[in-house]
Amino acid sequence: MYRSSTSLMAVAALAVLAAGCRTEPETAPRPVGAVSAANGDSARRGPGAAGAPAPRPYSRVVTSDAESDSGLFTTHRIDEKLLYEIPREALHRDMLLVTQIAQTTLNVGYGGQALDNRVIRWERRGNQILLRDIRYDIVADPGTAVARAVAAANYSPILASFNVEAYGEDSAAVIDVTRLFTNPPAEFSPTQRIRGQVDNNRSYMERVSTFPENVEVRATVTVNVPQTPSGQQQQRSPFGPAQLPPGAASVLMHYSMVLLPEQPMMARVADDRVGYFTVSQLDFSRPEHRSERRRYITRYKLEKQNPNAAISEPVEPIVYWVDPATPEWLVPYVKAGIEQWQPAFEAAGFRNGIVAREAPAMDEDPEWSAEDARYSVIRWLPSTIENASGPHVHDPRSGQIIEADVQMYHNIMNLQRSWYWTQAGAVDPRARTLPLPDSLMGELVQYVVAHEVGHTLGLQHNMKASSAYPVDSIRSESFLRRMNGHTPTLMDYSRFNYVAQPEDSIPVDLLIPQIGPYDRFAIMWGYAPIPSASSPDEEQPTLDRWARMQDTASYLRFSTRGAGGADPGSITEAVGDHDAVYATELGLRNIKRLVPMLLPAAEKPGESYETLTELYGRLVGQWGTEMRHVAVIPGGVETQERYGTGERFTPLPRERQERAVRFLQENAFATPEFLLQPDVLRRIAPDGAITRIASAQSNVLNLLLSDDRIQRLVEFQLVDGGQNAYPATAFLTDVRNGIFSELRGGNVRVDPVRRQLQRNYVATMARKISPPESSGNASPFAQQAPAPGSSDVRALARGELNTLDGQLRAAIGRTNDRATLLHLQDLRKEIERTLDPSA
Repeated sequence: MYRSSTSLMAVAALAVLAAGCRTEPETAPRPVGAVSAANGDSARRGPGAAGAPAPRPYSRVVTSDAESDSGLFTTHRIDEKLLYEIPREALHRDMLLVTQIAQTTLNVGYGGQALDNRVIRWERRGNQILLRDIRYDIVADPGTAVARAVAAANYSPILASFNVEAYGEDSAAVIDVTRLFTNPPAEFSPTQRIRGQVDNNRSYMERVSTFPENVEVRATVTVNVPQTPSGQQQQRSPFGPAQLPPGAASVLMHYSMVLLPEQPMMARVADDRVGYFTVSQLDFSRPEHRSERRRYITRYKLEKQNPNAAISEPVEPIVYWVDPATPEWLVPYVKAGIEQWQPAFEAAGFRNGIVAREAPAMDEDPEWSAEDARYSVIRWLPSTIENASGPHVHDPRSGQIIEADVQMYHNIMNLQRSWYWTQAGAVDPRARTLPLPDSLMGELVQYVVAHEVGHTLGLQHNMKASSAYPVDSIRSESFLRRMNGHTPTLMDYSRFNYVAQPEDSIPVDLLIPQIGPYDRFAIMWGYAPIPSASSPDEEQPTLDRWARMQDTASYLRFSTRGAGGADPGSITEAVGDHDAVYATELGLRNIKRLVPMLLPAAEKPGESYETLTELYGRLVGQWGTEMRHVAVIPGGVETQERYGTGERFTPLPRERQERAVRFLQENAFATPEFLLQPDVLRRIAPDGAITRIASAQSNVLNLLLSDDRIQRLVEFQLVDGGQNAYPATAFLTDVRNGIFSELRGGNVRVDPVRRQLQRNYVATMARKISPPESSGNASPFAQQAPAPGSSDVRALARGELNTLDGQLRAAIGRTNDRATLLHLQDLRKEIERTLDPSA
């Protein structure tokens, strides 16, 4: 029988298990990051090493000069030294160590960003205290026989060891932890972000605060950055430490050590039909005839004050604090974005389940810190990055969210301005003049805050939601009022309602996504108590019944696992992709309306044309984005995540796929003359118009002709057959004939934009025949082309180029335009080189 997670025995992750199979020397290993108050050499000896100094009398260690404070640990500050007095009851308890860079040097992230978090445990071994790294990746019920083998694979790494300097009352061990924070172990050192070595002489303690369930420490850590060796390039990977100019780099580190609940919150088993972030455990003691990977959702712990009430105040609400660095005029909007989730929690049975509070002033609470792991904070970061993120820290035993820090980068406002203008500017008069009114920008910031808070509550993106409603419905005010917006969730990348037309007279408050029915459903599914259940297994029948509500309410569905890019209804940045052709047609009308609005919005006497340049580029980008929503229809499938109740993937009808190709030929691949306005282009740059349009078209073309899409069409014809299948040969013929439609005319003439598109087509097909050789420094994240001959794609591409070569040869004699003639001859030469590399 499965037991609650409190009875689970943690063991090492599989990678650690494999590492543990190595034979180690019998001598004691040298612990990582060992520290001591007595002397540096003894601090680096292993546990129980001979010659370790004996503990001294308490009064000689904790002198009258000590500044002491009691809490989870009693802390003692003596000059630059920090002592922990660890009571016996705090040993062998799981704690969460959250490490953040509170203040940073230039070009090394931003103050308030997380560096590391891990579960730790303090253990005593003789006159030493060990700090161990605890993992819960694989587990076993200790009452089972397999638990012995699992436990034998788990030897928790030692992060640091400390000599006991003295013993206090009730044998509380006093240790010197100074260097744990001023020269931390590699696992949570700033050298993860800055290449170099910590300089002990320029690193020191700043502050320590202790509370009943946590200890907060701040320290300035200085890293010596070495000279880059001659002939070597600086490290540029976004995942590795920054290579700064030689010299010193100092950061203010904040370490939060929080006691985890002795009785973990009861975990809730994850379900792919509802989008939550998860923790994963490989459980070797389940009754299944295999090791079962159990996934639990991440969520805050919420309990009702009145368990019998349908809706009750929580015992403790989820509280988010507003960073005092937030621009004052935005504070009300940030708070509104947090509390926008209250209706969703009411669906789960909690009134005021989530609340916003402003951070106290320094004179009100000098101990309050945004880095304190007890506080979830909406952080405002001084950055030119146009983004925001919503990470959270959770208990790996149960998925309980401990705290979260939403990171709002200052230039998110610039991104929201551009998005809103290109998507809603044609229907919202407030967006016609830039800069946007503060009230509108506040609403856009509120939307971003609410979206990121959703992530910190445990919710993943749900790109499926944008295809839930019929396109005409999201042009109806009454429908939008009833459903609270044009998409069922804030967690989709369905930004602003670009489908709405001016004649629809949609109120501006309905253009921005709101908390929708999926949000209320997902929070209910994850947070609503199930009083009749006392274990995760007992909850599952109720959770399954709730999840099956999706069978009759499509707007409650979540993105289907394994669909990848095959489901046109799960595409990012889409509105109304239930019928992406119709939605894109409507979006295109609004883009055309916005072109003549560019100059009135962005041209200001005495100001540069930077805004005009950016807006025009974003408008072209929006055009390309909407066209890509149509390009994923050929070879596409309709999906619904199911658990044992039917098919999950259904190929789209042939007529729908053919309609998408026709739309692209008429709109994406035709020269968009409405974007080639001289009064705009002559203010932006002397050239680049063709390149800008061609780049957008190339992105659509490459997506449409992706190997995966072609291969799916081949497979659909094999599996489904009949009239419903759209054969890959027919698809490729339709694409080629549309892109080279000029070749069928009596007097062949191809304009410069189309010439570039046709060159890109030939180059794309050539790569399918002879993929470029991979260079040694290729990114490991780049999509790799299939090996030649690994599918039908190469043969199909070769056939298309052969046919095209014949069409080009016939057309050459029917043109009197020299530029077109040279273009056709050049294409034939490129095809010849592809089909016969020796030519």
